[in-house]
Amino acid sequence: MGNKIKLIDRLRLGFAVLVAKSVTFGVRSLRMGAASVLPGAIARRIEPRLLQLLSQQVKNGVIIIAGTNGKTTTSLLLRTILENQGFRVSHNSTGANLENGLMTALLESTNLVGTLDVDYAILEVDENIVPKVLTPLQPRIIMCLNLFRDQLDRYGEVDTISKRWTKVISTLPPETVVIPNADDPTLSHLGQQLPQKVLFFGLNEPEHYLEAIPHAVDSIYCPRCGHSLDYKGVYLSHLGDFTCPSCGFTKSQPALASSEWQQILVGLYNKYNTLAAATAAKVLGVDESIIRSTINNFQAAFGRAEDLVIDGKRVRILLSKNPVGTNETIRVVTQSTDKTTLLVLNDRTPDGTDVSWIWDVDTEKLVERGGTLVVSGDRVYDMALRLRYSEKSPQNHLNLIVEEDLRRAIATALEHTPPDETLHILPTYSAMLEVREVLTGRKIL
Repeated sequence: MGNKIKLIDRLRLGFAVLVAKSVTFGVRSLRMGAASVLPGAIARRIEPRLLQLLSQQVKNGVIIIAGTNGKTTTSLLLRTILENQGFRVSHNSTGANLENGLMTALLESTNLVGTLDVDYAILEVDENIVPKVLTPLQPRIIMCLNLFRDQLDRYGEVDTISKRWTKVISTLPPETVVIPNADDPTLSHLGQQLPQKVLFFGLNEPEHYLEAIPHAVDSIYCPRCGHSLDYKGVYLSHLGDFTCPSCGFTKSQPALASSEWQQILVGLYNKYNTLAAATAAKVLGVDESIIRSTINNFQAAFGRAEDLVIDGKRVRILLSKNPVGTNETIRVVTQSTDKTTLLVLNDRTPDGTDVSWIWDVDTEKLVERGGTLVVSGDRVYDMALRLRYSEKSPQNHLNLIVEEDLRRAIATALEHTPPDETLHILPTYSAMLEVREVLTGRKIL
């Protein structure tokens, strides 16, 4: 943390930074994009050790946030907490969480000669590249939020990823702090095996148990011996209170009592994000009053339970990119009294090209309440078919509207939303970006 760089490395780094900043300026000036990846990719060719040389300049250390769901919200919340304490923070806020995106974020915070003058760097990292970046980054804190099946065409099973994480994390210095999710059996087991300092976060609120284990479950077997786990209850997917009747493996004890921490964001999944950020902030010595005040005034990251007002009507965007996340956003919708929902399903590279995951989603809960469901996106008919198969009775009064054109779909959904209700939009990642562009940058039809 904050190490000095040799002169020859400084010169090469300075040239790489100059080129990267020129690329950033060119891309943004020509409105070709956000320049969140390309500058890092080019600078890395000039200086292959770019990630290491930049991260070692961070004064108080690098914080890595990894997991399938919740990285963007957790990283933004933790960044806001630290900034409210008066720290300067570098952060890959665009969500570009592969190697080139991490480098670009750090480059953004440097001056023209490659000096990085920040107190902390918060980097949300794609779960599949965690083993590749831990050694060059040498993080002070590693936050392990959850592990779910995400993009089936890109990643293996969750136990494979967790084993790779464990192997690499265990080689880091003993002063590294690891913050895993106690309610995730795989991550709870991971934390119990590590030689580093480990602080867990999790829920202790049985009143939020689901009535039954959902279809989108990835890890209900003991990660130590393979026996089926006994669950006292589950909060979402396989996250819950568990023990193994065979070997005695059980849920780790969270550092914070979740019932003592309020949240302003909707959804139980955001309680996990809140607790993760609060645990990390306390490790870093932030005043608890600042932590609580920040949480109580926090605004959601774009597309993550983001609330907008469009044409005088309330709109809430709930990113829904995998079975677990979508089940949780459906829970938010069904717990409301609002009756209009727009689902947008794309199958582009950021989403994952395999959309078979929609059959693991409990869409029956959304369908059985009736109301109006509008569907759109590249795979609009796949989603429409999934909803039709979810109908248990023709008497559920479901008004299903299929609209290929996204702008017309949004306009239609708004038309069906009464003035005193909220339109919930459940898009995949690329669809979320398109929805926001239509809502915030263009006139509704």
